[in-house]
This record gives sequence, C-alpha cells and structure tokens, in this order.
Amino acid sequence: MPTTVSKDFRLTESHIRQEDVVQLVTPAGVRVANPAFDPWVEDVGPDQLASFYEDMVLVRRIDTEATALQRQGELGLWPPLLGQEAAQIGSARALRADDFAFTSYREHAVAWCRGVALPDLLRMWRGTSASGWNPYDVGVATPAIIIGAQTLHATGYALGCQKDGVNAVAIAYFGDGATSEGDVNEAMVFAASFQAPVIFFCENNQWAISEPVRLQARNHIADRAPGFGIPSLRVDGNDVLAVHAATRVALQRARSGEGPTFIEAVTYRMGPHTTSDDPTRYRDPDELATWQGRDPIARLGLLLQSLDVDVDALDRAVTAKADETARALRAGCLALTAPEPLSVFDNVYTGAHSWLDRQRSQYAAYLAQFDGEA
Repeated sequence: MPTTVSKDFRLTESHIRQEDVVQLVTPAGVRVANPAFDPWVEDVGPDQLASFYEDMVLVRRIDTEATALQRQGELGLWPPLLGQEAAQIGSARALRADDFAFTSYREHAVAWCRGVALPDLLRMWRGTSASGWNPYDVGVATPAIIIGAQTLHATGYALGCQKDGVNAVAIAYFGDGATSEGDVNEAMVFAASFQAPVIFFCENNQWAISEPVRLQARNHIADRAPGFGIPSLRVDGNDVLAVHAATRVALQRARSGEGPTFIEAVTYRMGPHTTSDDPTRYRDPDELATWQGRDPIARLGLLLQSLDVDVDALDRAVTAKADETARALRAGCLALTAPEPLSVFDNVYTGAHSWLDRQRSQYAAYLAQFDGEA
C-alpha cells in the first residue's frame, strides 16, 4: 500500500464520478493521469508492471492449454477466462496473504496468483475430485458453481474476521449475470448492515452466457450497490493498473473499518462461456473485434514500451516460461487418477453415520456385480 496515501481517504462521489470508468492506461498504452487514483499505484514501477504482464501471459497460456485438453477429451468442461486477465491479476495481486478470495468458476488467474498448484486447477474439471485444493493452504476457496453463492460465503467470512478483530479482507468474484441472483443481493444487505470487510468484485464481461448485460441492467451495475449503502467503483477491467488501484482503495476501506466496497470491472469475455458454448450463435463478430482492440495484454505491452522496457526480450522470456507452464499443466492433468468409487462417501460427516453406512454398503454391493468385467 502506498505510504503517502492517508488512511483518512474517503471514497466519495467526487472520486468515483469524475468519469464513467476509472482508467489509468488507454487501449493504446498511454498512461492517463488521475489525481484520485494515481497515489494508489505510485509504487508500481516498470518491474511490477512487467510481472503483471508475465502473469497475464502465463494465465492466458494456461487457459489455452486447458481449452485444448477439453477439446481432446481430457477434461469434461472448461470455462475460459480469455480477455479477463487484467481484472483478475490486477485485483488478486493487491491482496495480502491473510486475505481470502471466494471465486466463481472462471477465476483461474486468481487461483494462480494465490499459489494453487497447476494440477489442482484441473481436478474438478477432469472429474477426479469434487473440488481441487485445500482453501486454507492458499487463501482462496474452491470454485463456486452455484451462481453467486460465493458472495454469501465471502460476507460470512468477512464477518468472522470482524468478530475476531483481525484486519484481513474477503473478496468475492462474480459475473454480471450473478448480480440478478438473490444470493448476491442478500450478501450485500448483510455486508452493508454489519459493515463487513468484504469486496464485491463484479467482472462485467458483457454476457451472462447468451444474454447481453443490457437486458438485465438498464443502468451501470455499479449503480446498484449504493442502494444497499455500499460505495461503488466502475473501473476499466482491461486496465490492470486501474484495477490494482481500485482494489487497493477497497482493501484500505475494509481494513479501516469502513465496510464493503463494490467494484464493477468492465471487461469482455472473448471466448465462449464454457467449452460447451458457441458464442457465434448470439454474438456480433464486430463486437468481438472491438474488444480485441482493447486486449489487456497488448495494452500493457504498449505501456511497457513507452517506459523503455525491452518488451521483445520480455516476450521471449515470458513465452518460454508460458510454454513450460503449459507442458507442466498437461503432464499434471494426465497424471491425475480417478478416485476409488467408494471414496464418494468420505468426508460427508465428521463421524460415523448409520444412514450413510447403509448407502455405502448398498453401493459396494452394486459395484461387486461388475467384478471381473473388462
């Protein structure tokens, strides 16, 4: 956190409504001055920007490889994050080790930043595990498939932090479609009522599967939160620096006892909703082309060039690392083994349970019918 920013900073209307979307780097890679948000990233120099660039290239390569694995029958499903790298990297890299992230099923970059092992990213999608990793080891919950449920989990965790007297913060990631779910609205009611140290981070990628955001939100999604008494920010989600600044603001508010913040990161899902989706059936190719011109990785590369960073050398090093990461991901995926069938009954209850024991016995008898079959 930049030390020159006072802890008395307040997120007021003058800070967040000077422009429609907070942007610090244009799609052409030009740094834009912003007196309200520049102090929050004044410590972010070329080296850290280069590390953001590396992060985004690596997670895009992970995403590409996982998509290929699904197409080759090695994964049952995969939800691509293509185009949303800056929103996830910019926010996740602002978190402390003792903060806790609650994600949907698309935040692979958040999991990467929190240190989730490569094979663990794929366990659930390969069907070898009901989750993937121990959340307490890495400070991020396993993906929530039920739309918006993670906002309730994050709010509850934040309330626990508040009761324990620690200044750790919870952050919930969700898409624009989730804001129409009751869980998200109920979570904001609780968070506002008790001033919970939680960040609601909406990745507005413009599409809730095949439904465009304009059908469910006549106004900006960020405009909903103030109705619950939660200050909101609307930030360019393809601008990693602006996302980083906005997340730092929200974290400082939460740690200072000022309660929740809602961030709408305006981005775009350049790929399908999942690998079972065909976006060409509902999306105008001209729209995709427009957003490809706002690519978060290309944008940061242009900014680095303007800062006299040798981007060609950086690209060579990062591409080599990305290829090695993809090889490790593939090898880790293929090495995952199917669980024993009866393990489905493990960890359902903390102790013995006669009802579950009966089911286990019946299922074991069913499986025994197939002993010896090829």
